[in-house]
Amino acid sequence: MSGLQPDRRGDPTPTVIDVTNPIRTLIVDDEPLARERLRALLAERPSFIVAGECGNGAEAVEALRDGGIELVFLDVQMPELDGFDVLQAIAPERWPAIVFVTAYDEYALRAFDVHALDYLLKPFDRARFERALGRAEHELRGRGGSRDAGLAALIENLRRERQRPQRLVVRSGGRIFFVNVAEIDWIEAAGNYVSVHVGGASHLLRDTMKHLEAQLTGARFARLHRSAMVNLDRVRELQQTDDGGWDVVLIDGTRLGAGRDAEAKLREALLRR
Repeated sequence: MSGLQPDRRGDPTPTVIDVTNPIRTLIVDDEPLARERLRALLAERPSFIVAGECGNGAEAVEALRDGGIELVFLDVQMPELDGFDVLQAIAPERWPAIVFVTAYDEYALRAFDVHALDYLLKPFDRARFERALGRAEHELRGRGGSRDAGLAALIENLRRERQRPQRLVVRSGGRIFFVNVAEIDWIEAAGNYVSVHVGGASHLLRDTMKHLEAQLTGARFARLHRSAMVNLDRVRELQQTDDGGWDVVLIDGTRLGAGRDAEAKLREALLRR
């Protein structure tokens, strides 16, 4: 992914710079060089002051609970307590303005762009950093430090997305198969089991559709009806049947019945991808 970041929003309206009351800023990143660079860039802006640095999530929680921080540059990916864990440990009303520093995928970046104050995608350049500071100053000085109420929901959604399994473990006849979730074509209920279809083969997994749906939907899979769900990446087309229902045709030619209300539901799921 390129380090040059798209800037979909216009630059904020300039605000009056108050160097006598600088914005107290916390840097949180487990990489010393990353902290050093942020500190050096902030040193060039007299309207900001580095009030602290944290090399892990536990230190960040302690610093934020102490209060007095107005802005935090928060690394998303850290061992043990990551950026999401840090925020979950702090009451939302005590959150400062947050600029995420992340190497996350496009899904997360779109979410950050809507809900967070800003994000910086590693590696970022000086111009992108300056725009983030401009937005922070506008938010904190121009509008009295208001917070986006959707940020808490965003964090929970992204945590669920991040925690979805990448592989399923299937035990069969003294053998254990590791099935990559991305390679699954579709899944159907089979009594007390589910049948996982992968490239023409199928594996029985002792689980329920409800449990698997909770783990897999939203990122890659969509429920067709009570007994089946499909990998959206495997859908080639939707075809209407004579009785007004819909068939889902997969890339390998597999045809799955989906019912009358499937078109709108699947079109919406596919457009979210």
